[in-house]
Amino acid sequence: MTWKPDLTVAAVVQQDDRFLIVEERIDGQLVLNQPAGHVEDNESILQAVVRETREETAWLFSPRYLLGTYLWRNPRDGCSSLRFAFLGDVSDRRAHQKLDHGIVAARWLRRSDLEQSPARLRSPLVLRCIDDFIAGQRFSLDCVRSVQT
Repeated sequence: MTWKPDLTVAAVVQQDDRFLIVEERIDGQLVLNQPAGHVEDNESILQAVVRETREETAWLFSPRYLLGTYLWRNPRDGCSSLRFAFLGDVSDRRAHQKLDHGIVAARWLRRSDLEQSPARLRSPLVLRCIDDFIAGQRFSLDCVRSVQT
């Protein structure tokens, strides 16, 4: 069997004491996650996180740092994902933009709000990324490269 983790990106954005979170419907359940998604063909990792954030929240994301890379195996289905999480800022909200399929709303929530509803988190990566951010973890975007040949 060949193991192929999904390559995903996520945006971690904090304003005041709140984080940008999407509420999305997955398998009939409402879950909470950072704006996140898959890297598409012929797209850089940085392009993907900007696109996914715009599609899921209507905000324009400007990556400032790589927060980290996270390998996680979902115990329900055995699928693995390799997440590149980025820290940054948002601007230019398109108030009337329709959000991506499955996204119910983009919300600004405190870490304590998320911690109180662990069953609603899409994965343990949601709090792990926030905790790494709070701990001051940051890496230069120079760590993330797309090589064109």
